[in-house]
Amino acid sequence: MNQLALQATLLELGLVRYTPAGLMALDLGLKHEGEAQEAGRPRKVSMEIKAVAIGEICKRLQALGVGGQALFSGFLSNQRNGRGIVFHVTAVETASQAL
Repeated sequence: MNQLALQATLLELGLVRYTPAGLMALDLGLKHEGEAQEAGRPRKVSMEIKAVAIGEICKRLQALGVGGQALFSGFLSNQRNGRGIVFHVTAVETASQAL
């Protein structure tokens, strides 16, 4: 299964573009900082990841804006050039939605 959920901050929000099918698309930069358990010990984790959103979710991400924090869900894929990975965001949940 290829599924990722990441609590992160929206670091970058690219310009709106459109897919050949006419769907809205946005390139994003996400940053996660937190703590995880490794070998029974806490470890500080900080990472940035390139992401993309396609379709109606783009409007929600624009409304969230740079600096906004949310739980981003989706899947991982290769970048077009085959170097590295990109996180395809298919859902976003803000703290206000969790209430």
